[in-house]
Amino acid sequence: MAGYLIAETTREEREKIVAESLGNIEANCDGCMAGLAEMYQEYIDGKKELRQINMEFNARYVKSEDMPVRSRCPESFC
Repeated sequence: MAGYLIAETTREEREKIVAESLGNIEANCDGCMAGLAEMYQEYIDGKKELRQINMEFNARYVKSEDMPVRSRCPESFC
């Protein structure tokens, strides 16, 4: 297998890439995030690259360094 891009892989190879990357994930495993395997279905189907799916997933979260700094006291008292 040459790489991970849709143009470089077959559907079967993409299914294998996702399965190997996620490991043994089933709905009943401890700590599993529901829907994680389904998140990559568009990659398997050849509709979106892995990079795009991961970027969309990460964009839903705010990193602590991106959050506004909060004062310990209300502005009217400081």
